[in-house]
Amino acid sequence: MKRTLAGLATAVAAALMLTACGGSSDPLAGNNNATGQPAPTDTIIVGSANFAESRLLAEIYAQALSAKGVKVDKKLGIGSRETYYPGLQDGSIDLVPEYTGTLLTYLDKKATATSPDDVYEALKKTLPQTLTVLDKAAAEDKDAVVVTRETADKYKAKSIADLAPHMGEITFGGPPEFQQRVQGIPGLKEKYGLTFKEYKALEPGPITTKALKDGNIQAADIFTTDAAIPANGFVVLEDPKNLFAAQNVIPVVNAKKASDLVKTTLNKVSSKLDTKILLELNGKLASPDKPDASKVAQEWLASAGI
Repeated sequence: MKRTLAGLATAVAAALMLTACGGSSDPLAGNNNATGQPAPTDTIIVGSANFAESRLLAEIYAQALSAKGVKVDKKLGIGSRETYYPGLQDGSIDLVPEYTGTLLTYLDKKATATSPDDVYEALKKTLPQTLTVLDKAAAEDKDAVVVTRETADKYKAKSIADLAPHMGEITFGGPPEFQQRVQGIPGLKEKYGLTFKEYKALEPGPITTKALKDGNIQAADIFTTDAAIPANGFVVLEDPKNLFAAQNVIPVVNAKKASDLVKTTLNKVSSKLDTKILLELNGKLASPDKPDASKVAQEWLASAGI
C-alpha cells in the first residue's frame, strides 16, 4: 500500500524532505510523535502513516469506535512504518491501519508466505503478544511497479521482468524506505535482477505521480489502489515472482485495548471494505475539491450502515 528509516537522524532527514516537498508537517513533531508516554487507559489513540489512504482508514476506525461510545484520540500522518511502529510497541499508539504482507516482512525478513490466508496466519504468529490483529478486510492495496503507457509500449513491458534489459535508462522513484525494504529495491534486485540507473526518494502521492508523468522517473512504487493509476492510464506491471505478497487491510491493536466492543466494531468495518470500495474512496480523496479524509470516512460509514 501502499512506505527503512535507520535511526532518528534518518527519520528527521526524511521528515524535513517531506516538508520541503509540500508535506503538511514534520511527522516527528508536535502531537504526531510516534513514541512517548503510554496512552491513557480509557482512550484509544489511533495513528496512521503519512499517506492519504492510511489517514482515511484511521479516520474510519476512529469514527466507527467513537460512534459506539469508545473514547478515541488521533495521531495521523506520523510517518512510515519504521516511524510509527515503535509507538505501537511502547503503548503511545493503540491502533493503526496496516497491510498484512508488508507488516509481516517488516517483522520477519525471511517470511515466505504470499497468499492472503497464509500471510494473515503468519502475521498473527509473528506479532508480539502486546499487539493483536483483528479480521482482515477483502480490501487489498499492494506496492506495485508502475510505468506510463508510453514506457510500457517502448519496452514492450507487461511484467517487472521486462524492465531488466533497460536498466541503464530507468530512474526509479518511491518513498525513502522502499530503498531498504525486502519488498522494495533489494527484492527487485534479488528476484528480477534489476539495478536501476538512479533512485529518487519521493513522497507517495501527487509528487510521485507528477514525477512519473513528467518523465523525471520512468518507473515508480505506487500503491495499487491509488486513483492516479486509472486517471493517468498508468500500467501496473505484473509480478510473476510474487515479490509483493498479499496486502490485505487490517487493524493492528494494542492487545490490552482490544475489548469485545472494539473487536466487533472494527471487524464490522473490515467486513464491508473491499478493493473496489477502497479505490472509490481514494478517488474521492483525489477529486478536485480535495475533501478532508474525515468527511470521506463519515460519508462511507453512513452508507455502509456502521
